Amino acid sequence: MRLALAFFIVTLFAFLQSTLQQQVRVIAADAKGKVSVACSLPDSTLNCDLDPHAHPPMQSVFKLPLAIATLYLVEQGKFSLDQPIRFLASDRILPHTHSPLQDKYPQAGVDLPLRELLRLTVLFSDNAAADLIMRTIGGPQVVNSYIHSLGITGFHLENNEHDLARDVAVQYRNWFEPAAAVQLLRQISDRAPLNVEHTRMLLDWMQSSPTGPDRIKGQLPSGTVVMHKTGSSGTENGVTFATNDIGLIALPDGRRLAIAVFVTDSKADETTRDALIASIAKAAYAEAIRPKQ
Repeated sequence: MRLALAFFIVTLFAFLQSTLQQQVRVIAADAKGKVSVACSLPDSTLNCDLDPHAHPPMQSVFKLPLAIATLYLVEQGKFSLDQPIRFLASDRILPHTHSPLQDKYPQAGVDLPLRELLRLTVLFSDNAAADLIMRTIGGPQVVNSYIHSLGITGFHLENNEHDLARDVAVQYRNWFEPAAAVQLLRQISDRAPLNVEHTRMLLDWMQSSPTGPDRIKGQLPSGTVVMHKTGSSGTENGVTFATNDIGLIALPDGRRLAIAVFVTDSKADETTRDALIASIAKAAYAEAIRPKQ
């Protein structure tokens, strides 16, 4: 009897998980492109994987690993959050880029504390601020080395926002496996590599970010806390190269669901792409809070 009951429970879990994965596949078809997904929940067999080891271009998702690596260097005493960093004229991304920093100081030539540059980078996805941080800490390889040191190998950063602005093909050199993105999110949530103060600051910025309101957050219950980082590309000839969102969703029981959704080379419009990410997050959330049988 016990063996039969155990077999039934295992079979039920397998059915539920395969059902979630089937939902994800059906939703992903609306992209008219490639979709890769991963998620993770403590004390659960939750599985929404869809090509979780793909190498989608991450666009501004890279700014989260960049911030984590920079805060680690601060904790090592190599930098200070209060130290002034010079925004040079050569740091500008011209003729235009998404950058509250550059919009405020179009001629550059000002000093800003590292803390403010990090805030702009994570909270507002500021391209010029991100490049200024990357220049300050020593370039993409510094970020790669630190993220890999955490045991996360499915991540590769090669080019900055300046490079991406010049050549759309460059973005495919910067990739993040969804499974690796979820692995990083789990570390931030469960066993943070940073101290308590810096972890809280980072999560607060992720939670307050106004970017991508219709992606992971779009279809979740009102008031659900989401700590996330988006990434977006331009569109050429009807194809949008990257529409991404990775984040932590706070569940009613106190656990956090980590999820990463990357939509690559999509022919769908923006509303459809965003809704696709929201629908996948909603399906994963519904499965995560389903009462255990």
